[in-house]
Amino acid sequence: MNSKPSITVSSLDFERLESLLEKQTGDFPGRDALEAELDRADVLDPKDMPPNVVTMNSTVRFTMLETGKSSTLTLVYPKEMDGSDNKVSVFAPVGIALLGLSVGDELPMPSPTGRVTVRVDAIEYQPENAGELHR
Repeated sequence: MNSKPSITVSSLDFERLESLLEKQTGDFPGRDALEAELDRADVLDPKDMPPNVVTMNSTVRFTMLETGKSSTLTLVYPKEMDGSDNKVSVFAPVGIALLGLSVGDELPMPSPTGRVTVRVDAIEYQPENAGELHR
């Protein structure tokens, strides 16, 4: 894949993530990548979010193409990480990669072994599609 797919972020998620980044003291490994993704995002009102887009608190099934490994995780804010293995922080490389992608999109991302490509296979739950517009 030569270019990144377009991404869409709800205005609520966008504002919360921008605020979180402003409050973060110091750097964390994915800060620049998350800021770059937010800078290139199309921002929509939560009620206008397409149901096939990964938003915050969405449960998404995805595959790492190089390994064929599929996972299902919920994309959460860092404070919601509780040690369970079914969540991924939006500050983690895979969380940054998933944010705003649509079903079928593929995006290369850094990994400890180099670069891997993540593909969104399905959105199993999306708050906006469930009518939870102000969670």
